[in-house]
Amino acid sequence: MPTLEQDKEDKTELRDRIASSQIWRSIFRHGFDDTQRNRVLQMTAGFLLHTRPVKVWTHGIRLRYTWGAGGLTFLMFVVACITGVVLMFYYRPVPEYAYADMKYLKFDIPFGMFMRNMHRWSAHAMVLLVLVHMLRVFLTGSYKKPREFNWVIGVCLLTLTLLLSFTGYLLPWDQLSIWAVTVGTNMARATPFLGHEGPFSEFLPFISPRYDARSLLLGGTIVAQGTLLRFYVLHCIVLPIFAIWFVMVHFYRIRKDGGISGPNKALEPPLVARPVPAGQIAPESSPPKASGALPENQPGQENQSARKSEGESE
Repeated sequence: MPTLEQDKEDKTELRDRIASSQIWRSIFRHGFDDTQRNRVLQMTAGFLLHTRPVKVWTHGIRLRYTWGAGGLTFLMFVVACITGVVLMFYYRPVPEYAYADMKYLKFDIPFGMFMRNMHRWSAHAMVLLVLVHMLRVFLTGSYKKPREFNWVIGVCLLTLTLLLSFTGYLLPWDQLSIWAVTVGTNMARATPFLGHEGPFSEFLPFISPRYDARSLLLGGTIVAQGTLLRFYVLHCIVLPIFAIWFVMVHFYRIRKDGGISGPNKALEPPLVARPVPAGQIAPESSPPKASGALPENQPGQENQSARKSEGESE
């Protein structure tokens, strides 16, 4: 019977054969050798890993510091996108079939209710987590220099998250969603300049109940077929494209700004070993200096030592 050591040797041999094969080497050009150079090459030369940093700050992987809110928000966005694509196969954005399709998805499609609830709760969790993430960024001062631009990107992502939730609320096409969108879009009538009931709208003669910010959202004066189609296009195409673009810029700026910001001590530059002339290396058991002696890094010490050596030679 094969022993445990033989099993380990066989597994090691099999792993080495796979790692040395041409197919494996064409995908992963560098191995996992524990050297600093190979770590960098492994991250920069691989397609799957080149977007990740070679090194990260210690505080950036501490759950008590980051709360994991940013990563969880992105995870909820990915879940919402995947489940949303699945739901698109069974939904028709027309008033005659929208509500019936939701009922069909809920009661007749296998795992349809599970898929719809996954989409719904991931969207709710995304709104909550993005607020928690921005609270953490504010409390830790991560919006300060040099991360001001990335804070603005985060605010844009918060706005897109709320718009995604608002536009998706109408798609079930039931009484709750219709009247909720009616109340929400009525607030657009009070938009300055662009709402026919808002301030300064009298300065724009073409602003009217038929042509203002509210009618632009509804596609008319009431919530009807045009509203459902517009919200569907916004929810499934326009807003996700902008959200994905802003997420890419957000991650890119995190890399370029030095990673996740942390306490001041964590942001201090690392100590660099400077070369010291052989004649100035002190022994480990050197006696303590007199109180009047200059410290080693005091400017002007080398000049005084040079003058003293010249006087002794004379």
